[in-house]
Amino acid sequence: MAKSAAIKKKLGNLLSDVGIITEEQLHEALAEQKEHGGKLGQILMALGFITEDVLLTFLGKQCGVSYVNLSEYGKIEPSVIKSVPESVVRHQMLIPIDMDDETLTIAMSDPLNVFATDDLRLMTGRDIKVVIASEAEIKNAIEKYYGTKGSMEDIVKDMDVETGTDDVEMVENQEEGDDIVTLEAQGEEAPVIKIVNLLLSGAVNAGASDIHIEPYAKKLRVRYRIDGVLHEVNAPPKKLQNAIVSRLKIMADLDIAERRLPQDGRIKIKISGKEIDLRVSLCPTAHGEKVVLRILDASSLCLDLSMLGFEEESLNIFQKNIEIPYGIVLVTGPTGSGKSTTLYSALSTLNYPDRNIVTIEDPIEYQLEGINQVQSKPDIGLTFAAGLRSFLRQDPDIVMVGEIRDTETAEVAINAALTGHLVFSTLHTNDAPGAMTRLNNMGIEPFLTTSTVIMVVGQRLVRIVCPDCKEEYKVEKDYLADLGATEEQLEKYSDEEGKISLWRGTGCDTCSNTGYKGRKGLFEVMDINEEIKELVLDRESTHIVKKAARENGMNTLRESGMDKLLNGVTSVEEIMRVTAAETT
Repeated sequence: MAKSAAIKKKLGNLLSDVGIITEEQLHEALAEQKEHGGKLGQILMALGFITEDVLLTFLGKQCGVSYVNLSEYGKIEPSVIKSVPESVVRHQMLIPIDMDDETLTIAMSDPLNVFATDDLRLMTGRDIKVVIASEAEIKNAIEKYYGTKGSMEDIVKDMDVETGTDDVEMVENQEEGDDIVTLEAQGEEAPVIKIVNLLLSGAVNAGASDIHIEPYAKKLRVRYRIDGVLHEVNAPPKKLQNAIVSRLKIMADLDIAERRLPQDGRIKIKISGKEIDLRVSLCPTAHGEKVVLRILDASSLCLDLSMLGFEEESLNIFQKNIEIPYGIVLVTGPTGSGKSTTLYSALSTLNYPDRNIVTIEDPIEYQLEGINQVQSKPDIGLTFAAGLRSFLRQDPDIVMVGEIRDTETAEVAINAALTGHLVFSTLHTNDAPGAMTRLNNMGIEPFLTTSTVIMVVGQRLVRIVCPDCKEEYKVEKDYLADLGATEEQLEKYSDEEGKISLWRGTGCDTCSNTGYKGRKGLFEVMDINEEIKELVLDRESTHIVKKAARENGMNTLRESGMDKLLNGVTSVEEIMRVTAAETT
């Protein structure tokens, strides 16, 4: 402590003695400090007499520690970050940057904070090596590696915002007759911009696919959809509701004065060096406009078919059928089940210079090099059917239609397949066999369906057990037999005592205490063979078609899930959640 006090006391003289600043500059800085207060080092930087790098390097030498530029340091390993709790990092304003069996290296703006180093030595059981770094870079590193928790409160505190019942009155009073200039000014205020940027960067860093900003009578709720499940996060005060919505409208180039009708738009931003597309949807509710932002991160798009979650046999069938020069390949499943990713992966596999690939989508989620992608615009007549008709005059080899929603689109897709084109599309059905019945219900004759559809893929997404906190436990074979495991699976994975090992996540910082990190696909791949065609021609029910497909080797979604469960990829709860409606 004596050394720290001496350095603080002599800092100006020390800088002057070595010629970093002049005596005149020192006197000016001391006069400024006497009048306004503050740290001498900060005053010297504010007056432009010294740079932060020079000051920190000098301080480091005086304290016997090295200076580190964190912005140029490189990536800090997750195991190092996890060695120090977030609460300690934020309270003491430090960041762990390296670690071995005996020593933990931390970056601090105050290298003489012995209380922090002593606490860490006791907490980690390692020697503590201190390096000096700027406070701003340490804050940036904390937000990058530990997330944005707590920052919302800091911004709101700086704004001196008071929450209470008058928040509701303010929103209600502004419900009608808003001045467009006022709304625009609110959206351009620096604290509001910070809060919106915080919400966006927090979602991207958390790996969220959607952000929900929901207005209620007395509060604003913000939720991130991570791995398919919504999680509530820190929300701004209700009073900032209109300002936040206005800011998002400005970013999406929407009408900020229109609050009675739904609006849709897009935002393109860069976060942590990654280009992110945001699909914006606004919908008026009883207490204001609800905003949902779909996050499209091209860097997270997996285009490797082998990484999606196909079982080996199913992948072989899939790869064989997408190489057929003409026909229809359908991918089925509910919204958010990963259908687009599967189609993009298939197109990427087929994307060679000698093939003309054209798509019509609503919306274009990811832009693929070498593929001609068209945005559907039904309001001006560019529907899926109209776009598909136009494509057929563009000499295509492979065509993708975002979704077969109606009879017209189905008929054009079938005509495209009959004239020698390979067509990919999606259909909303519960499973693969149901797609054939769905097309028949649309009015498509069975002989046309069986002449063109070559494969149907049904899929779902399950969460992956977090690798950092997964633990093993054993269950009886009968337990899994009741869930739908096959005899082959039970025999393959049971031990000498007739028990089977499963895995579950206990919760940790990596997975935000959910026990899950990431998702994998469950797939059932139905090859349309002659037996299936005969059943479809006879207009047999989905149940009969599914039974025949299983007899021909198709794994159901539940069986695909059981395979991932037994291999330690996911949990029993996830399999039951995603395939609950399936009977085995």
